[in-house]
Amino acid sequence: MSASAIPILDSLWRASEMGRPANVTTPSGHPGLDAELPGGGWPAGQLSEVLQAQAGLHEWRLLLPAVRAAAAHGAVVLIGCPHWPNMAALAGHGIPLARMLVVEAERPAERLWAAEQALRCRDLAALLVWLPQARAEQLRRLQFTGQAAHQPRAPLAFVFRPLSAQQDASPAPLRLSLRLDGRPAQAGQGALPGLEIEIFKRRGPQQAAPLRLQTALPPVLALWAASQARPAVPSTTADERAGRIDNVVPLPTPAPSPPSPPSPLSPPAPLPHAASHVVDRIRPVAASA
Repeated sequence: MSASAIPILDSLWRASEMGRPANVTTPSGHPGLDAELPGGGWPAGQLSEVLQAQAGLHEWRLLLPAVRAAAAHGAVVLIGCPHWPNMAALAGHGIPLARMLVVEAERPAERLWAAEQALRCRDLAALLVWLPQARAEQLRRLQFTGQAAHQPRAPLAFVFRPLSAQQDASPAPLRLSLRLDGRPAQAGQGALPGLEIEIFKRRGPQQAAPLRLQTALPPVLALWAASQARPAVPSTTADERAGRIDNVVPLPTPAPSPPSPPSPLSPPAPLPHAASHVVDRIRPVAASA
């Protein structure tokens, strides 16, 4: 083998290894997920397809750290979101509301057109578009637009589709599914619901097992830890409960009080003329001529 062929072989991607993305990546904010993503984060200038059974359930729990990082240097565009985002909550998580743009579009063609126009904008930092209905050629057009965008920093592009689209063809180099996972972290203990992520398409080996992420906010985790550290109330047996009932001393029955004599009813005092109301008039109002 010639020495000139060695650099070419080193640049080849092997399916058993994690692929190197063409552009830079943005950390997802979840170290466990970054270890499963090629390049250690969300790819820039490429479509990342997120599938789940019902739209609007878990997107922000997964993408909030990446959206916060993207909003620091550009605009974040939401197209066709199923629920109006809680702007106060987003601002509380450090996302500047001046960088947020929500596009209301009902028809699939309108959403695709708006997404393509957003990808052509040089100020775009992240695109989130919900496409319940989309064909492979339509997604390929978005993929090419994102790749051809001439920007100092390529944007993140997330496409949300139903879980039933997993078997459909898609040009997105990264595809994953989201599910709610409420399995306990330890036996005999409760656990906060987490996210189960299955990556079924990436430039790299097949994922060995679905990834479980705990995406609860720090205040929620602190409250949950405090509730787990609280001592449990000791349980009582049936005999102990029966003994407590047997030892109850009945309260004495109070003697009945004698009935009070009836008081004469006095007629209500007439209202003064100044305080009279229209319903208090006894004469009909004269009709106007």
